[in-house]
Amino acid sequence: MTATLLAWERAGKGEPLVLLHGLGTTADDFVAVHAQLAAEYEVLTVDLPGHGQSPSLRTRPTVSALTDAVGADLDALGQPRVHLLGNSLGARIALELARRRRALSVVAISPSGLNLPLERAYQGFVMAATRTSMRTIRPMIYPLAQRRWGRIALLATLRARPGDASEPEARAMRPGFADARDFWQTLWWGVLTDVPTGLDQIDCPVVLAQGTADWISGGQAPRFLLAVPGSRFRPLYGAGHAPQSDVPGTIVRLVHEATGRRTER
Repeated sequence: MTATLLAWERAGKGEPLVLLHGLGTTADDFVAVHAQLAAEYEVLTVDLPGHGQSPSLRTRPTVSALTDAVGADLDALGQPRVHLLGNSLGARIALELARRRRALSVVAISPSGLNLPLERAYQGFVMAATRTSMRTIRPMIYPLAQRRWGRIALLATLRARPGDASEPEARAMRPGFADARDFWQTLWWGVLTDVPTGLDQIDCPVVLAQGTADWISGGQAPRFLLAVPGSRFRPLYGAGHAPQSDVPGTIVRLVHEATGRRTER
C-alpha cells in the first residue's frame, strides 16, 4: 500500500465510509457517531490538510486541491469509491468527490459554497472570530474541555447543544481552530471564494441536511437541491452547524438512508 499524505484512521468492517470534518476542527468532530457507524461500516476518518496531524498542502487550499489530496490518499488506501459523510467544508469536498465519480453515496451536512455575498461575509466573520478567540485562550482549551460549562463555551458557535458534546470534540478546537496551520488560506480559498460547478454530474444518492439552529451558514444546504440531480433534503431539528453530538442518531439514520441500509425498528 502506498503511503498517504494525510493522517487517517480505520475502524470497523463493511462498506467503506469516509468522514470529512469542517474547517477548524479535526476527525474528532465525529466522535459522537463514530462507534455506531463503525459497527456497520469500515469507517475511515481523516484530518484534512493543515488540520490536526495532517500536513499543509504545497498549493492554495482550494476545494479542488483539498479534494485532490483526499482522492490521492483514497487511491493509496485502495478505495476507488466510498460512501461519504461530510460537514461544512467537508460536505463540500464530499460533493466534489461525488462529481469526480469517487462516491457511492453522500450525506452532506451544511455544505459550503452556495451562500450569497452578504452570507459569505457573515460566515467569514463568525469563523474568523472563532479562530481569534481560540488562539487567545489556546492554553485553556484542554482544561475547559473537561467541564460541561467549558464545552459550552468552546463549542457554542458550532453546536446547538454544546453541553452534550464529549471532551474529545471540545479538545479538537485546539488542533483545529487554534492551531490549524492554513486556517486563513483555507477560509479564503476553500470557503469564501468557492463557487461549485458541475454538480449536475453527480450520479450517486445524495442526502443534504442542515440544522434548524445553524446560524453560521444560513440556508445553503437546500439550495444544492437544484444543483444535484435526485438529491434529498432533511432538516435537522434543533441542531447547529456541526450537529454530530446534537442529533447523532439522526445523522446515523441519514447515512443508512443514503447507503440504502435497512435499519431495525
